[in-house]
Amino acid sequence: MMKRILSIIVVLIISNSLFAQENSQRWSEKKATKWSKEHGWIVGANFVPSTAQNQIEMWQASTFDPVTINRELGYAEKIGMNSMRVFLHYLVWQENPESYYSRIDHFLNIARIHKIKIMFVLFDDVWNPYPKLGDQGTPFPRRHNAGWVQCPGYEILTNEARHEELKPYVQGIIKRFANDERVLIWDLYNEPENNNFHSYNDDGKQPYSLKLLKKAFSWAREVNPSQPITSAVWCCEWDNQDKLSEFNEFMLNNSDIITFHNYDAIEKFTKKAEPLERYNRPIMCTEYMARTNKSTFGDHLPYMHKNNIGAYNWGLVSGKSQTIFPWDSWQKEYPDEP
Repeated sequence: MMKRILSIIVVLIISNSLFAQENSQRWSEKKATKWSKEHGWIVGANFVPSTAQNQIEMWQASTFDPVTINRELGYAEKIGMNSMRVFLHYLVWQENPESYYSRIDHFLNIARIHKIKIMFVLFDDVWNPYPKLGDQGTPFPRRHNAGWVQCPGYEILTNEARHEELKPYVQGIIKRFANDERVLIWDLYNEPENNNFHSYNDDGKQPYSLKLLKKAFSWAREVNPSQPITSAVWCCEWDNQDKLSEFNEFMLNNSDIITFHNYDAIEKFTKKAEPLERYNRPIMCTEYMARTNKSTFGDHLPYMHKNNIGAYNWGLVSGKSQTIFPWDSWQKEYPDEP
């Protein structure tokens, strides 16, 4: 009798171990497809309230603005959007994790009122490489994303010994909301490898970004959230499988759902989107819409709707982020919106 009981216990332990291992790995194509069918076509924007110029100003206690957030997510609801892509920041978490969780929860409650689910972004390689808490100052007038900051920032990113400081941030936030229906997707790293040559030109960080990207996926898999995890390909030749960069190969082969950025006119856009079908997974464009580059709602939304490609344009309401101005506003002045 005792041998039989021990055998049953051993079988249960092995089964549970295999189950945990399976669920801590990349989603199967079947699971990702099922998730997509449950949620339907996803359409929204990259959101920061008009009163914030960056992630820190959006989230820190002194500048968190639920009144504006509620009003602007109301605009999104009225025009038919059902999701927002929203950037978080390590420094705000580091200052007071529980307080940060509370504000995130408040934000998610507002989003739920407007029937909007959230894709959260945890790291970001774009724009100012030296983030700081406190007063964010005044952005340079009429300059695209003049006040946006990277996460975690150059000093931590390029000091590999400090990467472990970031693990509690990733796992703490994901664990807190791992089974929360208000959260749609975890986007672990925005545009890793971006050297910001149009603005700050922080070249040389790419090897560190690749290491942090891989760690972020590993940390997230350990938590095993109910939502899919991803990171978007955004540059280079992902449409040619023989020329994939190490970044693109890793992101495409480790994301539960396939995400990409493209600001080209529709003809080039389709040539970048169609090759991603070979992965047999849901596809989302998590950044598009640059009018001076002929990336527009009128051309792109019908195509993405027809092909069930999730669509997140950059920006919702004109405000302190100043992204109504083009990228080259870093090189030349725009007296008015082009």
